[in-house]
Amino acid sequence: MNGLGSLSRAMFLGFVRDRTALFFTVLFPLMFLVLFGGVFANQSAPRPHVLEVGRVQVLDAVPGQAHASLHRALRLTHARGRHDAMEKVRAGDAAAAVEQRGDTVVVHYSAADQVEAASVRGVLGSIVSQANIAVTGQAPRFTLHTRRVEDQSLDAIQFVTPGLLGWAIATGATFGAALTLVSWRQKKILRRLRLSPVRTPTVVSARVGVSIGVALVQTAIFLGVALAPYFGLQLTASWWMSIPLVVCGTLAFLSIGLLVGAFAKTPEAASAVANLVVLPMAFLSGTFFPLDNAPGWLQGLSKVFPLQHLVEAMKDVMVRGQAPSSALPAMGLLLAFALVLALVATRLFRWDDV
Repeated sequence: MNGLGSLSRAMFLGFVRDRTALFFTVLFPLMFLVLFGGVFANQSAPRPHVLEVGRVQVLDAVPGQAHASLHRALRLTHARGRHDAMEKVRAGDAAAAVEQRGDTVVVHYSAADQVEAASVRGVLGSIVSQANIAVTGQAPRFTLHTRRVEDQSLDAIQFVTPGLLGWAIATGATFGAALTLVSWRQKKILRRLRLSPVRTPTVVSARVGVSIGVALVQTAIFLGVALAPYFGLQLTASWWMSIPLVVCGTLAFLSIGLLVGAFAKTPEAASAVANLVVLPMAFLSGTFFPLDNAPGWLQGLSKVFPLQHLVEAMKDVMVRGQAPSSALPAMGLLLAFALVLALVATRLFRWDDV
């Protein structure tokens, strides 16, 4: 136990004193949280700009309450003329221009922005349908109600936080293990440990303990910042399940770091290989942006990466309100991944460069 405590203390102090490691492990991911949280803090739904050409009676006839909803969905302004309106739509200064010719409502839009054009057509199409119902006097048989599946209080920060936290854990565990092994091998520290009474499991346990401790500190810092009133993170009742998830995720990425450190000969090589593994995995696992609109093959490929399972499980228990048991499959996969890679790293492990 004395050997374990001494090694753990030495590894922790080495991490704290290494300003580069401290920056890229804790502060660098935290900068992304502050950046994304600030960008999306007051984000609201966009209001496409629509120009009215002349008098559009169908819009004037919209009743009071519906009229207020219309102005929340679209930013309506009167154009100086038809030619001016067409030019503004072509230039992208307005999403569409609408005019009424008798009983026909014409919407002019540009194909340059399909999203805004579809929004405008949908809103105006609904208004024309309601106007037709009012003219015929026939009550609609079917009605459509839309409800958001998440709680209305959820903001973008609640989805950004688990993703960036998963990336921070992956970075810290992978780089910490890889660089420690390579650095200690170069400085002949591993050779001295091998000749000392300290056993190999003690060395490994110390590295694991320090990595888990750093990951838990990262989690506390991330949640503390995201819970600030400015960002407004709101945790669900099952948020505590993210703690064992963090532990399992740390073990999975620690095994990657051990594998990298087993064959890398210099800290530069270890850092390059770790970056080559973690950074593409972060993009392909939906850490920075959702993969909902990605091709099917890419969504399938993302399920191969442990980071995708870690991030999705943390979202389930932290923001989606899923039961604690929903994280168990991901924890099992992360532990299995850690076991397999740790066995491979053990076969490749070298105490010295020679």
